[in-house]
Amino acid sequence: MKHLILVIFMLSVANSVLAGDAEAGKEKSGTCAACHGSEGISAAPMWPNLAGQHATYTAKQLKEFRDGKRQAPAMAPMAMGLSDEDMADLAAYYASLPAQESVGVDEKFVALGEEVYTRGAEGVMACTACHGPTGKGIEAAVFPSITGQKIDYTIKTLKDFRSGYRNNDMNGMMRDIAKAMTDEQIEAVANYLTGLH
Repeated sequence: MKHLILVIFMLSVANSVLAGDAEAGKEKSGTCAACHGSEGISAAPMWPNLAGQHATYTAKQLKEFRDGKRQAPAMAPMAMGLSDEDMADLAAYYASLPAQESVGVDEKFVALGEEVYTRGAEGVMACTACHGPTGKGIEAAVFPSITGQKIDYTIKTLKDFRSGYRNNDMNGMMRDIAKAMTDEQIEAVANYLTGLH
């Protein structure tokens, strides 16, 4: 029953996101490009790629930066002046761009990364349950696409969930999973994901 209520809630959140205009979003993306690149591929390893991300997820994150539900000193001021329409437009624009292909995969982590991602580990649910076999996520459930992401950014994100610094996940799902992960598992999954398509 708890899972059914969670799914219904996530679907209602996804459906409440305004349908954005990708062209308008492109025109509004100039400030974003400084960190996330003109095509949604960031130049810095600690900043996420936005290209190919689900619009529902990007809009949710922008709203939570603006409203203080997600901590990020660099992003809060960027989102502060955005309207819901601006966020929907930006999200639609980044969703329309192709995701980054595999870069910088450390082969020594691939086997462990694949094991944790596809089958899970002790106390760790398989990532495929929410993010799918190719890492594309489930837009209707607001589960993000995590394939082709920056390795350092994925490591930081998982460690932020593990420490509780990042706490805007539904029902603490990611915090619970990350708390059970070792540093080695986190690094392995991050490497595996960057090459998962």
